[in-house]
Amino acid sequence: MSATYPDLKNASVFITGGGSGIGAALTEGFLRQGAKVAFVQRSDASAFARQMEQATGNRPLYLPCDITDIPALQACIAQAAEAHGPVTVLVNNAANDKRHTTPEVTEAFWDWSQSINLKAYFFACQAVIAGMKTAGFGSIINFSSISYMMGNTGYPSYTTANGGITAMTRSLAREFGPERIRVNALAPGWVLTQKQKDLWVTPEGLAAHVERQSLKDTLDPADIVGGTLFLASASSRMMTGQVMVIDGGVVTTG
Repeated sequence: MSATYPDLKNASVFITGGGSGIGAALTEGFLRQGAKVAFVQRSDASAFARQMEQATGNRPLYLPCDITDIPALQACIAQAAEAHGPVTVLVNNAANDKRHTTPEVTEAFWDWSQSINLKAYFFACQAVIAGMKTAGFGSIINFSSISYMMGNTGYPSYTTANGGITAMTRSLAREFGPERIRVNALAPGWVLTQKQKDLWVTPEGLAAHVERQSLKDTLDPADIVGGTLFLASASSRMMTGQVMVIDGGVVTTG
């Protein structure tokens, strides 16, 4: 851990997809700050929660949930608030970048993709707003991706959702700024999670992507933690409606 944020100690944090990949690194990062972390995960993350308690001395609250089930997702957020106090940090991290081409997309696939990659984000935001208003502050971090900024092919529904996340982030930041609720997006580059390695990484594809980076090291889940903690903390208290990119220098914003 390279930085400590005292205001995150005992903060009520809720993370979607917090039991694997980037989400697992985020859960650990917040736990090491002393935050009270609740996370949802569709797959069984009980062992991960126990592992985190052993590693950090701080046990996360694991709540099984399919985030496409909006009433269940919002019920989990309410359960987290009951256990830890009003959620003041929401990290919308869960996503699915299943590869597909435009001709093969069905209406059912489109709806499934948007339900995971965009719809759940909105309704998670909706569910935390009242508690953040009560607390007098809050930070929402919506994970996007550089994929739509690059104009990548291979997953048009996913990149559409990424663009929607940025637009939603800016609108919510404007709407809830008067309540000191900050809303920012974080766009990672190609982070080499185990899922990415198992399904999509090839030596040729990875080499071509690293060539586009200014920094020639590959990205690991841990590389995304520092930026997320910064956006969650009071250190970024006057930053809202922005997109932070952590990609080794592939795209630029501004």
